[in-house]
Amino acid sequence: MQIDLPTLRGFFASAPFMVDLGIEPVAAGEGRVTTVLPLARRHLQHTGQVHAGVMASMADHTMGAAGQTMAAEGFWIITAELKTSLLRPGKGERLVCEAWVVKPGRTLTFTEAEVFAEAGDGARTLVMKASATMALVPAERPARP
Repeated sequence: MQIDLPTLRGFFASAPFMVDLGIEPVAAGEGRVTTVLPLARRHLQHTGQVHAGVMASMADHTMGAAGQTMAAEGFWIITAELKTSLLRPGKGERLVCEAWVVKPGRTLTFTEAEVFAEAGDGARTLVMKASATMALVPAERPARP
C-alpha cells in the first residue's frame, strides 16, 4: 500500500489517542516512518521524565504505520505483540521516533523502533527501543490509512 506523508498524517489524525498525545508523522517511506512529539507537562510523570506509556504508545503507533506502508490493499495492521526496553529517562524538548519494518509478511509483520529525547540544541539521546509483531487483518471497509 503506497502511503505518502499527507496520507500518513490523515492516518494519525484519525486516531484520537495520537491526537490527544500530540504525535505527528514527519517522514514516511516504504517500511519506514518517523514521528515527533513536542513535550509538555502532561507527558511527564511525577519524576519529571516522560511517562513510559507515552513513549510506548508513540513507538507502537509509529511501528504500526511503518507496517501499514507495506500492507496489501484491503488489510489493516494491528499490534499482536509489543516489547519495549527503557534505556534511560526521557528528558528534553521533544521525542522523535524512528520505526521500520524488519520483515513484512502476509499475516504477520515484524517491526522495530527507537525513541530519542531531543534537546533544544538538537542533541539526541536514545531512550527506548521497541519491537512489535503486527498482524494483518482484513479491513471491514475499504482500507484507507
